[in-house]
Amino acid sequence: MEYKIKSVLMTDTDMQRALLRIAHEILERNKGSSNIALVGIRKRGVPLARRLAKVILEIEGREVPVGVLDISFYRDDLRIHPHPVVQGTHIPFNVNEKDVVLVDDVLFTGRTIRAAMDELIDFGRPSSIQLAILVDRGHRELPIRPEYVGKNVPTSRREKVKVNLVEEDGEDKVYIMEVLDNGSKS
Repeated sequence: MEYKIKSVLMTDTDMQRALLRIAHEILERNKGSSNIALVGIRKRGVPLARRLAKVILEIEGREVPVGVLDISFYRDDLRIHPHPVVQGTHIPFNVNEKDVVLVDDVLFTGRTIRAAMDELIDFGRPSSIQLAILVDRGHRELPIRPEYVGKNVPTSRREKVKVNLVEEDGEDKVYIMEVLDNGSKS
């Protein structure tokens, strides 16, 4: 499918504000940073988790551990995509009794988050698993709801939310993309 840019949903400034707000909400809900660990879901959840950790360090003066989940083997669509590109999981801390905040860029059906929780549980038993999302676009297929959201945006199924991050794409911007009609040259 081909897409074209329909609109800019978030600028770099919007993203910075959203991450600052999410960091404050995480700290408030967890009564500080002493028991928090952040785990980014590959691909764009990882730089977002690292950014949140940096903001929390600036606010609290304490580093929080950051891990990386590659959910390739936990997806429920392996029959459709039998050869996943695996980049690896790295969780350099004990998740037992931690308040783990999963971080991802876009929440859509909830299937990615389900896979991430399945993998995380293989590492131990956290006190809690919380979810921080930059953009929640709706259309859930599973009963998953984030605790922390940068922006809620209702979308149609013909639209896509594209998150660009400096670390991956050279810019910080979130776009709403729409499917090009067959035969359209836009």
